[in-house]
Amino acid sequence: MKLVVCGKGGCGKSTIVALLAQQYAQSGKRVLVVDTDESNAGLHRLLGTEAPKDLMDFVGGKKNMMAAFREVRENNTPSPIENAKTIDSIPAEFISGNDGIRLVAIGKIHQAGEGCACPMGALAKQFLAGLELSANDMVIIDTEAGIEHFGRGIDKVCNAILMVIDPSYESLNLAKMVADMAATIGVPLYYVLNKTDSMTGQTLRNTIQDKSRIIGEFSQDSTILAAGLEGRQMPADYPAVTEVMKTLSMLG
Repeated sequence: MKLVVCGKGGCGKSTIVALLAQQYAQSGKRVLVVDTDESNAGLHRLLGTEAPKDLMDFVGGKKNMMAAFREVRENNTPSPIENAKTIDSIPAEFISGNDGIRLVAIGKIHQAGEGCACPMGALAKQFLAGLELSANDMVIIDTEAGIEHFGRGIDKVCNAILMVIDPSYESLNLAKMVADMAATIGVPLYYVLNKTDSMTGQTLRNTIQDKSRIIGEFSQDSTILAAGLEGRQMPADYPAVTEVMKTLSMLG
C-alpha cells in the first residue's frame, strides 16, 4: 500500500508518519517512508535513523533531472529512476534504515536562491508511480504543508490519503478542500484528529461533516510532544495507531 499523509503546517504529519511507521514495522511489514517535504529536516530523527542523501542527486540534480524527463516525454527514453523501481533496488546511499523502517528523501532546499521545488515534486510523482511493491510492503509518504501535493499528482498514484486535522479553523477548512480533491481523483480519504483534548476533540467531531472518515484520534501527549521537541525516535505500540491501521488494512 502507498499511503500519503497530509495536513496543514504544524498539524503533526511527521509525528503521525513516524508513529505509523514504527508500528507497521513492528507488525512485520517492510516499511518505506518517503519524505517529499523539501523543508522538513528532522523526519529521520523521529524514525531513529540517519538522513539519507537526496534522491534528486541520484538523477543528477534538478537541472539534469528535468532534462531527462523531457527526453522521456519527447523520445520515449527510459525514466531517470528506472533502476529504482523496488525498495531493494534503491541505491544504498539514497536510503537509510532502522528497525525495519527505510527512509528516502526526495530532495531538500539547501541554500537561498537555488530555485523552486517543482523538480522535486516531479521526481516524487515519477518515483512513487513507478514503485513496485510486494504484498508485505508499506509505503508512507510525508508531504509538505497544504495541498500542493495534489497539484503535483502525488495523491493520484497512491492507494489512500490520511489527513491530519488539528484543532484549528485552518485545518477544518483545508479538510473540505482535500475532500473535494480526493473525490475528484477517486482516492479514499481518511482523517485522524491530532493534538486534541476532551473539548477540542469533540468539537472537531461535531464540525466535520463526514464523520465516517475519522479513523483515529491522538490526544495531547507530553511524551510524544517531548520526543518531537527533542528530535527523538517515536515509540512503537502507541495505542491510537492500532485503530488507524485496522481501517487501512481493509483496503488490501
